[in-house]
Amino acid sequence: MVNIIGNKNSIFNQFVYQIRDIDIQQDRFRFRKNIERIGEIFAYEISKTLKWSEKEVTTPLGTLDIPLLDNYPVIASILRAGLPLHQGMLNYFDQSDNAFISAYRKPNKVGAFNIQIEYTSSPDLTGKTLILCDAMLATGASMVLTYKELISKGIPEHTHIVAVLASVQGVEYVEKHLPSSKVTLWVGAIDDELTAEAYIVPGLGDAGDLAFGEKM
Repeated sequence: MVNIIGNKNSIFNQFVYQIRDIDIQQDRFRFRKNIERIGEIFAYEISKTLKWSEKEVTTPLGTLDIPLLDNYPVIASILRAGLPLHQGMLNYFDQSDNAFISAYRKPNKVGAFNIQIEYTSSPDLTGKTLILCDAMLATGASMVLTYKELISKGIPEHTHIVAVLASVQGVEYVEKHLPSSKVTLWVGAIDDELTAEAYIVPGLGDAGDLAFGEKM
């Protein structure tokens, strides 16, 4: 299942506009903050799909039952571009355990690149709900490889994959390589084009560089 949040008119699209805009996005603090806000909206939408049970609360004037989450999801992010999105999720799922994965594109001899994973920090995921975040879903290869790395730490009951922007190719790759019964994909928007260097067009540029500065 693919959920495209930006298909409905909401304040979400205001934030997406600002992170795409070539002038507004140069304000690094504002860029990170908008990604964080987008993460909060994703968290709110995903929360509607989770399991809830009523719990009695005592107020100064009486008691009533209020639905509360049965269990908080585990939030996982691909370093470094996924960090502002992760923080937005954590603002709402504030009791969640967290996982972090270092993945990057390593150029190979034929002019393309391989996805390299160097570091994983994760709790036991057995039977949990996992939310896996990255700012961009370009080819989909790093997301699939990261998912496979994480499930070595235990098989989640269900996984929600979240990306602010995705390409058509990236969505198709995830749908082809991950189990549809176990994975739900959430994106802000899907763009049609992917360059030879695997950048989404029109996209927004390099999310990691815009958030944290250029890397060597």
